[in-house]
Amino acid sequence: MDRQKYSLLAIESSSTSEMKKIATDFLSRVWIESKKLWHIVGPDIINRLAGYSMTVITQAFAGHLGDVELASISMANNIIVGFGYGLLLGMASALATLCGQTFGAKRYHMLGIYMQRSWIVLFSCCILLLPVYLYASPILKLIGQSDEVAEQSGALALWLIPLHFSYAFQFPLQRFLQCQLKNFVTLWVSLAVLVLHSVTTWILVSVLDFGVVGAAIALDISCWACGLGLFWYVVSGGCPLSWVGFSIQAFSGIWEFAKYSAASGVLLCLEFWSYRILILMTGFLEEATLAVDALSICTTINVWDLMIHLAFLVGTAYHVILEESSEILVMKLRVRVANELGSGNGKAAKFAQQVSMAQSASIGLCLCVLVIMFHHKFAHVFTSSPDVIEAVDQMSYLLAVTVLLNSVQSVLAGVVVGSGWQAWVAYISLFSYYIFGLPLAFVMGSALHFGVSGIWGGMIFGGTAVQTAILAIVTIRHDWEMEAQKAMQRVNNWTTPNRDNKLEEHK
Repeated sequence: MDRQKYSLLAIESSSTSEMKKIATDFLSRVWIESKKLWHIVGPDIINRLAGYSMTVITQAFAGHLGDVELASISMANNIIVGFGYGLLLGMASALATLCGQTFGAKRYHMLGIYMQRSWIVLFSCCILLLPVYLYASPILKLIGQSDEVAEQSGALALWLIPLHFSYAFQFPLQRFLQCQLKNFVTLWVSLAVLVLHSVTTWILVSVLDFGVVGAAIALDISCWACGLGLFWYVVSGGCPLSWVGFSIQAFSGIWEFAKYSAASGVLLCLEFWSYRILILMTGFLEEATLAVDALSICTTINVWDLMIHLAFLVGTAYHVILEESSEILVMKLRVRVANELGSGNGKAAKFAQQVSMAQSASIGLCLCVLVIMFHHKFAHVFTSSPDVIEAVDQMSYLLAVTVLLNSVQSVLAGVVVGSGWQAWVAYISLFSYYIFGLPLAFVMGSALHFGVSGIWGGMIFGGTAVQTAILAIVTIRHDWEMEAQKAMQRVNNWTTPNRDNKLEEHK
């Protein structure tokens, strides 16, 4: 009996020891993956918040000039500029997949060529979108906006054309640098430009009394300063392996690249446009200026929060491996989802996505709680109007729900970008926002007379929540090992330009 008892105790002790080892190994893997994630996500969060804070500062200065000024700058920035912003940002995000998988194949020189192709495609897209800026006033009047707001928004749209073109220059540069773990470069440039923008806006609006036009000009100056600062770093020797100068090869395969970029652009711009359409819907409500002001403030807070989770989108696509040799510290950028797939490692990609999801959701929950706690305070940053502050207060709980959904949906979108599913998932966005979200928003806002709160609530529960649920189901059911094989094939297709390049790579 004693011998049997000791045998059972030994087995139990061995089992406990094994469980502790498994738990320790799991925590160790989570810690290692978290360090890789935050090495990219941390600087990128600050970078994105600093960049979008320029828009927040612009709206805050305009809001304290008056309700019409706030509605006009919001309409010009969210509708006219936002129409192209979502498309350009999404098209530039194609570089996240291509550059990541190219780095996985160790064909570094192709990064600079991809960036130049992206410039060509995005600048061409900007030219095609120019009529939206030139005819902004009649367009806004045609879709039901008041004459006063439409006229002032149209005038501001003309002043914001330089901002429009700066996105085509700046977005590919950001992706190009992020792929090489140059996050701190974009971080410091963004912080410097944020200070510049704050000072420039104050001088033009408050000191020189240029009003809301001064706020638009300051935004133009700041965005181009950011793009030129990043470009100076690249051409001055900051990226010797990936930037070897301008190349005629950037024009080869431009149509295929444009189609791939457009598919990526549709994925993001469908969501961006859907929320801009909400602002247009408010023009048909009673007290339309008040509704536009309230919704634009909540949208600004929503996008400000989204900048944090878009960093997780990038973090879900990339990770860093640091290797230290006896002579130098070698820094390799590898793609987390994209490159783990590109190297045939589907399990690592899945685990990286799970860690990123858990951390992004935790941040989203904390921010959701903060929005609820300060629901009657944050509108004071943008306006002094008691009516607008009250309207924003009534929408604060919907804003809190949106913040929480952002934290999950953005990581799932990161899986999409890293895996190259952009074109297919664009249909999910189209289905969620335009088949469910916008019709429900219209019904709740106009037919059921819930006003601006009904419009936004309909989009949240009919659009964002539906899209998040579908993406979650697709991701859970996805065959990661099969996707790994597809990614490896994609690398071969995109990075075999000609025989000369092969000889160069061989050398």
